[in-house]
Amino acid sequence: MKNQSKALIMGGFVVFFWATVATAFKIALNEISNLQLLLIASSTALIVCFIELIRTKKLNLLGESLLSKSTIFRGAWQGLMNPFIYYLILFKGYSLLPAQIAQPLNFSWQIVLMILMAIFLKQKLHFNQVIGVLVSFSGIIMLSLNNSADISGKLSVFGLGLIIASTIIWATYWLLKINEKQDSVIELFVSFLFGTIYLVVVSLFTPMEVPPLKPLLAGIYAGMFEMGITFILWSKALKLATNRVTLTQLIYLSPLLSLLLIHFILGEKIGVLTVVGLFLIIGGILISNLKQKSTIANT
Repeated sequence: MKNQSKALIMGGFVVFFWATVATAFKIALNEISNLQLLLIASSTALIVCFIELIRTKKLNLLGESLLSKSTIFRGAWQGLMNPFIYYLILFKGYSLLPAQIAQPLNFSWQIVLMILMAIFLKQKLHFNQVIGVLVSFSGIIMLSLNNSADISGKLSVFGLGLIIASTIIWATYWLLKINEKQDSVIELFVSFLFGTIYLVVVSLFTPMEVPPLKPLLAGIYAGMFEMGITFILWSKALKLATNRVTLTQLIYLSPLLSLLLIHFILGEKIGVLTVVGLFLIIGGILISNLKQKSTIANT
């Protein structure tokens, strides 16, 4: 089997599992807090990364990395941003909003990243990128005004603010990591190590009960397929792919499939405004990347 075919198969699995996590978030958050969900998920992701390091015989490399002051410093701030701050805010937003609103809003982080790169890295926005940003933001506005998506007839303004804030945090996280060249699994392990430590410390001062089985399993699932296994698979797929453009285009299937799962598993009625808003966000991202994709394809 060719490397591109292997990459697409891996990418397909990743996209499928990423499409399921919004449903898992809501199932868990119906019974436990955002802090407890993140503690379960982050601990699970930490274990997944450790098992992968054992499988790939990189424990010695991990040990050497943990003796480096730069690795500790980098892991400390990365773990603070992701998973600690980012997912606490994201999960709280999910707990206040219908999944059909939170999921596509969070998907718009790519547009936020583009804006941050233009501001801080002085990367000039081309005409198609400006149009793409405007199209995506029109989708964000449409979702934000889609009050009919909530059974109360009104969306939580605080919840909307949290999800939008999460896109800024996630985009900032990737902006700060743009020149990182450390082994991806080791970097992920160290981030989740620090993130889990932060979460354990906070949980010591937060009353918690033993979670019921259902949200516990949903939290473990989120840790495996939102934060752990999928990231490892996606990194491998990117390395194998001979045409990364085709591979990355698979990502746009994730929010569409996610809406189907949200409807059939969570029972949310997906309205026209949700679908149109999602398509505008995806369309804006595609438009803004037209020139970049053309350039990559010709190299």
